[in-house]
Amino acid sequence: MHVYSLYIPQSVIAWIFIGLIAGWLAGKVSRGHGFGCVANILIGLVGAVLGGWIFLKLGIRGGGTIYSIAAATFGAVILVTVAHLFSGGGE
Repeated sequence: MHVYSLYIPQSVIAWIFIGLIAGWLAGKVSRGHGFGCVANILIGLVGAVLGGWIFLKLGIRGGGTIYSIAAATFGAVILVTVAHLFSGGGE
């Protein structure tokens, strides 16, 4: 009898956690409220990639949780701002 277990690396859990924080912060900065847990995570994760790339191009280097959250939040705020522009920005 084989028992299969779901193995999730700690780094994936950290990415989700940072994505959630960054998405929530971006929602607060850009709109005044978040978008819901799943949307916040997705915005934060995509924002992390965008923010990390922008930080790299600007020569901003660092490491650790605070740097990761800052880069992810920066990228997520850009994503939310662009989304607002395309959606008419109305609320």
